[in-house]
Amino acid sequence: MMWGPYGGGYGFMGGLMPFMGIFWLVILILIGAAVMGVFRGSWASHDRLDKMDRRSTGLAILEERYARGEIDRDEYLQKKQDIIGQGTRS
Repeated sequence: MMWGPYGGGYGFMGGLMPFMGIFWLVILILIGAAVMGVFRGSWASHDRLDKMDRRSTGLAILEERYARGEIDRDEYLQKKQDIIGQGTRS
């Protein structure tokens, strides 16, 4: 006795039912990963802005110290390179 078009009691779609659950699980995981990627990207850009603000503040303080004569030109240029991140370390 044949129940489905391909024989057996389940037919074509009945045999794929376990895979449909796996398919939807994979879809949900991909959606979750995409949402997390969006939030992670916005947090990373926020962190970059914080670092830029701190760098601007550091440069402002350095420029004030140089303007008041607390540090000389060589020290100013060296510290400025350190803050900007272009300083070379051995």
